[in-house]
Amino acid sequence: MEQFAPVRRSKDGQPVRYLIVDDSVFARKNLARMIESFGGQVASEAGDGLTAITEYDRTSPDIVLMDITMPQMEGIEAAEKIVQQHPEARIVMVSSVGYQENIVAALQRGARHFVQKPVKPDVLYEVIKYVLGDDAAVTNAAGAGA
Repeated sequence: MEQFAPVRRSKDGQPVRYLIVDDSVFARKNLARMIESFGGQVASEAGDGLTAITEYDRTSPDIVLMDITMPQMEGIEAAEKIVQQHPEARIVMVSSVGYQENIVAALQRGARHFVQKPVKPDVLYEVIKYVLGDDAAVTNAAGAGA
């Protein structure tokens, strides 16, 4: 997999911590590999929206990568509930269901961005840097295999 300059939290230089939410174990593992290539850490994973809310409260991740279509509670509803409790939450919807109304609904309910599946690492990397904004620092990877 392509190597990216690590994205760190600018306030303390620590790796960005992620909560990955998807009912597909394969999709979660794929996203985990990508964020690790960005220098990130998986704080937790969840297979449905209800578990996502619990895991957000438990781990306080820097960013949430959330699928839309899941059992028990869909991602848009889970995102809304997380943002109600934690207005600072940064949630990126990651879904193959790229209907305009889903994207709009997710953004209206507190998601910061949307990434279409299949996820391309370079697109996810740019979205993560954008969503983290001033809280992200891209570490100079000079000497890292160069």
